[in-house]
Amino acid sequence: MRLIIDGDYPMAHGAFYLDRDLTAPIEEVRLGKNSKRRGFSSGWDDSETLASIPELRKGKIAAALVKVSVCIYRPELHSHGECRNRDIAYSIAQGELEYYRILEATGWSKILTTSRDINSHIKLWDEEEDSSELPFGMILGMEGADAIHWPKQVYDWWDKGLRVISLSHYGVSSYSHGTATGTGGGLVGDALELLKEMDNLGMILDVSHTSDKAVWEELDNFEGPILSSHHNCRSLAPGERQIPDGLLREIISRGAVIGSSMDTWMLHPKGVDWNNIPNRREVFPREEITLEHFVDHLDYVCQIAGNSLHAAIGGDTDGQGGRDGAPYEIDTVADYQKVGDILEKRGYKEADIENILYLNWKRFFEKNLPKS
Repeated sequence: MRLIIDGDYPMAHGAFYLDRDLTAPIEEVRLGKNSKRRGFSSGWDDSETLASIPELRKGKIAAALVKVSVCIYRPELHSHGECRNRDIAYSIAQGELEYYRILEATGWSKILTTSRDINSHIKLWDEEEDSSELPFGMILGMEGADAIHWPKQVYDWWDKGLRVISLSHYGVSSYSHGTATGTGGGLVGDALELLKEMDNLGMILDVSHTSDKAVWEELDNFEGPILSSHHNCRSLAPGERQIPDGLLREIISRGAVIGSSMDTWMLHPKGVDWNNIPNRREVFPREEITLEHFVDHLDYVCQIAGNSLHAAIGGDTDGQGGRDGAPYEIDTVADYQKVGDILEKRGYKEADIENILYLNWKRFFEKNLPKS
């Protein structure tokens, strides 16, 4: 079984908004014992859950870029969100951060904030045949920057372990236009000052969920490391949520790793109107979008790059709706192992398969996280 690093797992969303115990075996999580929700709820069915820590261990998924994700709801700007202002966004996001910290304190996981952390953690998983008791590695990222109250506050987030930030999610955030809601504008507010402070810290910029115009402006004003945590290719799946070839080539030239998403809306070869997203099953049966479509995107990144050093998995695990929103062959996150088998059948060498499944993320974070 091959090692895997997932470039996008909004884990705290499942705990906070869906009230799931992600330390339980997946079979227990799927029973939906907590169906009478208290607090937040999105209506997603527990039976569709893809991941929990025991299932990640089973799938040899050693680590993931896990997300703090909370957005301000601005209906006039086509954004979706959970709260009405930055005070509330900051407070919820701090709670999500503390969720990751308590998982570490109770021995379920290890927060990876330095190059040395990444190296030693992956070495442990690589050498240990039985992963059933190993801590799950977590690099902390933020999806949409509404929780950053003012630019210099990013230093506080850094001190608490955050290492990756995307400025937007859906619609318009406090700093940028996002994707998938017809918002084609660029950076807004104090975005340039925030990018400057991120540069000063060595914070990594995630260009996922950011409008094309805003990404070009980010590239003009940010000199630090860049990744794309979950971004499929627009040439294969039309729609503004995917990345166009010009931007794909540019971020590859800047050393980015691109995580391909398991979201079937982002794999649908006929595309989708992201301004009015319908129910999936009204458009295609689940069996119509397969892992072959997913691997097409990995392969496309490799063809654009001319090598296997920039393609990776960025599952958006359980952030895309769970099993119902994943390719047909995916029942749980453990089935991510099937990606390597498909790449092998397509003629990829083992070294290239390892690059895509985990080494590209490992090397990226070893290079771009602080040494100690």
